[in-house]
Amino acid sequence: MLQLPVLALAVTIDRVFGEPPTELHPVVWLGRLIGWLEARAPAQGAGRLMLFGGGLVVTVLGAAALPALLLDRLTRRWPVSISVLTLAIALKPAFAWRSLDDHVRRVAAPLQADDVPGARRALSMIVSRPTQDLDAARVAAGAIESLAENLSDSLVAPVFWFAVAGLPGAWVYRAANTMDAMIGYRTARHEYTGKVAAHLDDAFNWLPARVTSLLIIAASAIVGASSKGAWRITRRDGSATASPNAGRPMAAMAGALGVELEKTGHYHLGAGQRAPVTADVYRALAITRWAALLGIALVVSVRAAFRRAPR
Repeated sequence: MLQLPVLALAVTIDRVFGEPPTELHPVVWLGRLIGWLEARAPAQGAGRLMLFGGGLVVTVLGAAALPALLLDRLTRRWPVSISVLTLAIALKPAFAWRSLDDHVRRVAAPLQADDVPGARRALSMIVSRPTQDLDAARVAAGAIESLAENLSDSLVAPVFWFAVAGLPGAWVYRAANTMDAMIGYRTARHEYTGKVAAHLDDAFNWLPARVTSLLIIAASAIVGASSKGAWRITRRDGSATASPNAGRPMAAMAGALGVELEKTGHYHLGAGQRAPVTADVYRALAITRWAALLGIALVVSVRAAFRRAPR
């Protein structure tokens, strides 16, 4: 079983090199396919739109899974070292740890220099909400929320599905998550076309989101944040978002830092706690780093235990 060395090497590639160039990034290719298909959706009719959306999901999942499955089968005939390197390179674009870290640091740096307009511009690259009128506290909150949610979506979930189903599992998850990010909205255009994609992403993320909240709670104890607060706010506010999953890691992070995280008109996590400051963004980055390491160690331990178990 090559999963453990493949994962270790893929994580190393991510930390050293970051994301591949845009023109070579498989997620970009998937996004272009999703956009091309979505542009051809029927003009109206709920039933027709949902049927089209279901076909879109099947097509995109197939486009993600088949190359991964073929590569996985093909590399079994190759020398182990070449197989591990090839699979690690193929796995790496399915998750994004360094990129997430870098984007949040680009928000924190101008905040620390009291450059709120610069921080707003950096935040606009990682959140969908309007940022032009946010004050420093709300910019810090947005960065922390994005960091916590994407710890699950961009790292823990793809690693989890890789552990469960290998390279095809990681890429099926990434395709589902990309579809949800592009069309999984309750808008006039996507209410029905994106419904299947949104529910599929919810299903794929249900367990990883809850594991992520536990990882944040554990990591909080390591960095001197409040693990008790993380547990309390997760239990109280984890289900306060429209998404059945996003609120879990965000609430855990709010409790760990002792801050309020609010998206006006959508959710309010950690109500009654103080507003976040720049230092909290850096503390959240430290928590995330340890949570990621603990999650990877957990996957390695569980996989190793299954390999040793008698059959």
